[in-house]
Amino acid sequence: MTDDLGAKAPKYLQIAAQLRREVREGKFKPDNRLPAETALAKRFRVSPITLRNAIGVLRAEGLIESRHGVGTFVRESRRLHRRSRDRYGRARKDQRLLTSHLRHEIVFAGRAHVPAHIAEVMGIEPGTEIVVRRRNLYDRETGKPEEIGASYIPAEIAAGTYLEEPTVVPKGLFLCVEDLSGKRYTTARDQWVARLPTADEAAALALPLGAPVMHVIHTARAEDGSILEVSESVWPADRIMVIDDYQVEPGAIEPEAPSEV
Repeated sequence: MTDDLGAKAPKYLQIAAQLRREVREGKFKPDNRLPAETALAKRFRVSPITLRNAIGVLRAEGLIESRHGVGTFVRESRRLHRRSRDRYGRARKDQRLLTSHLRHEIVFAGRAHVPAHIAEVMGIEPGTEIVVRRRNLYDRETGKPEEIGASYIPAEIAAGTYLEEPTVVPKGLFLCVEDLSGKRYTTARDQWVARLPTADEAAALALPLGAPVMHVIHTARAEDGSILEVSESVWPADRIMVIDDYQVEPGAIEPEAPSEV
């Protein structure tokens, strides 16, 4: 994608494109303060309202952030990488990967009624009692909230166990569930949705107005098809990159059309 909008584009989008280009080219570096709105409005010969609309576009993109009473700054572009298909294998090899860059805080652990949207995924009645573990994750360096989420585990696996204690488990949760159930995670399904956050999510993740989130519901099953765990996570959309490495099945490749002689 380019920023070449053309002269017919609204003026505020043209300004946003120019400032975005200057950030990408290094004129304004991460944590640099942008010139005051009055100075930018004078530079682009527009009204303060038009300039604020342009700034709003860049703020919604996550490129800049406003600090109350200080000014507007370029945000660091670092994104958390979430590997989709191979993360279980990587976690089995090195459990430190699970907590190396994030600090986990368990905000609730115990029996609760399953929410309707999770009950649908698990194939059980809404309100069924299960074990729920709710968590908040923070960047170890900056202290910023990076993820909120929860894991939902069938009561027959986790009820009456240490998974009802509000403490971080000593190893990956899936390894704990495997130990308790005597089964192994075999298949998984991720359902991704990009959406606007709820008021509670926006507050927990310290999101600016209008910033979207990525919401994933992850369902893990054993070889016999039984559900071992359903988890959901919500991230600021501008702070995450999903990486999905996988093999291309030979049968999925379309054969070349025969050439004419």
